Amino acid sequence: QVQLVESGGGLVQAGGSLRLSCAASERTFRGATMGWFRQAPGKERDYVASISWDDGRTRYADSVKGRFTISRDSAENTVYLQMNSLKPDDTAVYYCASSSWTGPVVARANAYDYWGQGTQVTVSS
Repeated sequence: QVQLVESGGGLVQAGGSLRLSCAASERTFRGATMGWFRQAPGKERDYVASISWDDGRTRYADSVKGRFTISRDSAENTVYLQMNSLKPDDTAVYYCASSSWTGPVVARANAYDYWGQGTQVTVSS
């Protein structure tokens, strides 16, 4: 049963851009907030950004502020992560997830109910 599907990962040179997409197969699975997390080899899964479906409020990790932009298309149940000025440290598997929560708690992975399968982003130096 497919619930959240990411796409758009790939290999890019430092300074380049990528756009990730995450589509919820049904409105049921999109929750109140959609978030992006990333996990590099040997490291914990880290919060990247999130957006509220209701009011579009966005939140970002300090490490990506000013470089990444999260947006949503409510009609398509899809969220996007535009990543600019990419750095080698951005290399990771990127996951989208949906949460029934809003507010600061959405920076925590355990606030999320559904997860996508992940998409690899590799930034070469």
